[in-house]
Amino acid sequence: MTLMATRPAAAADAGTGIAPILEVRGVSRLFETSRQHTLALSDVSLTVREGEFVCLLGPSGCGKSTLLNVIAGFEKPDAGEVVANGKRVTGPGADRVVVFQEAALFPWLNVRSNVEFGLKLGGRRRNERRQLAQDYLKLVGLERFEKAFIHELSGGMKQRVQLARSLAVDPSILLMDEPFAALDAQTRDVLQEELQNIWVRTRKTIVFVTHNVREAVLLADRVVVMSPSPGRIKREIDVSLEHPRDPDSHAVVDLAADIREELRNPEHIAAAPGTRYSI
Repeated sequence: MTLMATRPAAAADAGTGIAPILEVRGVSRLFETSRQHTLALSDVSLTVREGEFVCLLGPSGCGKSTLLNVIAGFEKPDAGEVVANGKRVTGPGADRVVVFQEAALFPWLNVRSNVEFGLKLGGRRRNERRQLAQDYLKLVGLERFEKAFIHELSGGMKQRVQLARSLAVDPSILLMDEPFAALDAQTRDVLQEELQNIWVRTRKTIVFVTHNVREAVLLADRVVVMSPSPGRIKREIDVSLEHPRDPDSHAVVDLAADIREELRNPEHIAAAPGTRYSI
């Protein structure tokens, strides 16, 4: 099985006549200390369409999380810009919500109140907040635990609460920073399956950071492969398998193996900027 090159992403989007929901334009990010300078990102450009599931894939230290933080507005690029929903990103915004690797939940609030928190900040009425929280807890399979406190939950359940809270405020772009990396293998498999089902139902635009090739193939419409520091985009791979996908299916396992093999071959890595590949 081989990877087939297609036209660059920008041309493909222009061909549809649909403006992208997210554009990263020539972004570079330099971290400076008194002892050293580290170029984390170098001239990164990326286009994401509405409803697309994109995985940023690469080894530790390649700038995946830095790029996600720039998109979220937590960090400012030293060069280039990010445009989300037609507006230049200058800081955090309600249109972009981050799901972190460690569930950032309030231990003094119960599950439902944690999910309601963002809705309360947004000025939603009490009855509306409660109904939305219940709806999204049902979506992630935690409706029976709405009155539980955070210390009573497993790691996987905490991540489901964080996901429900993020979805409840209805962001246009969901940013996920290795949300399953700290979980055991069995729980990770379950949450990967649940995330696929949630994405199929909601068609939320998702940008998902991972260093796991099979996880990227399992989840994404498109896999964006990044190089080691300084972070650059090596290539973009379109994955056409239908959702939901089985992590143990021959198609997923074989495609993941193909990508690993391609990435081991330096001759295959060199490609024109913006070149897309289809599997």
